[in-house]
Amino acid sequence: MKKEENFSEWYNEVVEEAGLTDKRYPVKGMNVWPAYGWKIMRYIDSFIRQELDATGHDEVCFPLLIPETEFKKEKDHIKGFDEEVYWVTHAGLNPLDVQLVIRPTSETSMYPMFALWVRSHGDLPLKVYQIVNTFRYETKQTRAFIRVREIHFFESHTCHVDEADAQRQVEEDFVILEQIMKRLSLPYLLLKRTEWDKFPGAHYTVGIDTYIPSGRSLQLGSIHHYRENFSRPFDIKYEDPDGDQKYVHQTTFGMSERLLGAVVGVHGDDRGLVLPPDIAPVQAIVIPIIAKGNREEITANARQLRDELKDFGIRVQIDESDERPGAKFYKWELKGVPLRLELGGRDIKKGVVSFARRDTGEKGTMLRSNIAKDVEAMLLKISKDMRAKAQQLMDSSVTTIESLDNIPKKWVRFGWCGSEECGQKIEETADIKILGTPYSGEKFHGKCLACGQETDIVVYAARAM
Repeated sequence: MKKEENFSEWYNEVVEEAGLTDKRYPVKGMNVWPAYGWKIMRYIDSFIRQELDATGHDEVCFPLLIPETEFKKEKDHIKGFDEEVYWVTHAGLNPLDVQLVIRPTSETSMYPMFALWVRSHGDLPLKVYQIVNTFRYETKQTRAFIRVREIHFFESHTCHVDEADAQRQVEEDFVILEQIMKRLSLPYLLLKRTEWDKFPGAHYTVGIDTYIPSGRSLQLGSIHHYRENFSRPFDIKYEDPDGDQKYVHQTTFGMSERLLGAVVGVHGDDRGLVLPPDIAPVQAIVIPIIAKGNREEITANARQLRDELKDFGIRVQIDESDERPGAKFYKWELKGVPLRLELGGRDIKKGVVSFARRDTGEKGTMLRSNIAKDVEAMLLKISKDMRAKAQQLMDSSVTTIESLDNIPKKWVRFGWCGSEECGQKIEETADIKILGTPYSGEKFHGKCLACGQETDIVVYAARAM
C-alpha cells in the first residue's frame, strides 16, 4: 500500500506488519503491545522520565478507580468526560454504594490527596508525574496509538504558590517537550486552544500539534494552566509566611502513545517504518554477505563487528538466518532499523564495512578500524536529518488563506477576530478544526475569515486525525 494513495490503510498495514501492535484482542480499541512496539514505547517513556526527573518532578502511581463523589467535585471536568468514562457499578453481584470511574485522566483522583499533602508554602512547588493507562470510550473509528480506548499515558501535575510560579512551570514544560521531541525527530507547533476547545476546567490550554503527511493534524499532547479552578473544589490550600490560607495554582502536562503513532505517520514510507535512532530497538543491523566457501570467515568477522558495536553502547543485532540478503533487507527496512551494515569478502579485504541509511537510502562504506565512532556519528546525523526533513515538510504544508472557498486539504492559517461565533462559523463552513493561535505570537495583519473585521490575530486550522 502506498502512503500517498491511502494514508489510513498504509498506516494500519505498517503498524501491524512491523509488529508494533496487535488489534486482535477481543475488546475493540484495547490492543496488545507486542515486544517490538513495547520496546519502542519504553524508550519513549524513559526519555520522559529522564527529563521530568531532571527538573525536580517525582514519579507517583495513583489507583485506577475514582469514586463518583470525587469525580463530581469538578463539574466542568465531568462535562468534558461524562460521555467517555467507563463505570464500575458492582463488586461481584453486589451493587456498589458509590460507583467508581475507571481513570479517564487523573485530576479527580490526585487532587483529594494533594489537599492532604499540601499544608504549608514549604510544601510547594509540588511536582509529580505518572505513566499509566487511562480509559475513554472512544466513539469514532479506532486506530492504533491514535484513537484507542485504553491509552498509554504520561501526565505531570504541579501545585504552586501563585499564578506566576505556575506560569514558570508551563514554560519549563515547553523545554522538557523540546528535549523529548528531539529524540523522536518530530516537529510540532504550540497552539493556544480556543475557549470552546480548551481542556475542561483549564484557564488556558496549549495544544502540541504535528503535521501528518496525509494533510491532517495530530494532537500529541497538551499543557494546561488551571489557576485555582481545581484547587477550590478540591480544597487544596497552603499557609503562606504570614499565616494566611491560600489556594494553590496548578498545571498539568500530558502526552500519550500518540507519540508513537506520530513517528509512524511522519517518518514512515512505502517500505515500512523509519525509526529515529534514539527509540529504535535495533539501531544497526549487521547482514553477513555470504559467498561459497567463505561462510566461516564472514560469520566470524560479522560477530566481531556486532560485539564491538555493542560494547560501544550501540543497540545492534546480526541476522544469521538462511534467508537471501534481499529478504533480510526487506525485513529490517519494514521494522525501521536506522542503519544497515553489510559485511562481505570484498569488504574484509578492503578494511571497510558497507552501510545503507534507512531514512535516505544513502549507501557507502566506513573504515572498519573506526567503525564504532563512525556508526555513532551516523546515527546522530540520521536523527538530525529526519527532524529537518519533517520540519521542512510541515513548514511547506501551511497555506495562508483569505477566503473560505476551495480550502486545501492541508494546514491553513488565517485571520480571526477572536469571537466564538466567527470561529465556529469558520469550522462549520470549511469543515476544519481551529487548532489555535501560536503560543509565542506571530506577526500578522489581515481580516477575519468570517466577518471581514481587521485583525492581528492569526490562527492555524486543519482536519484532525
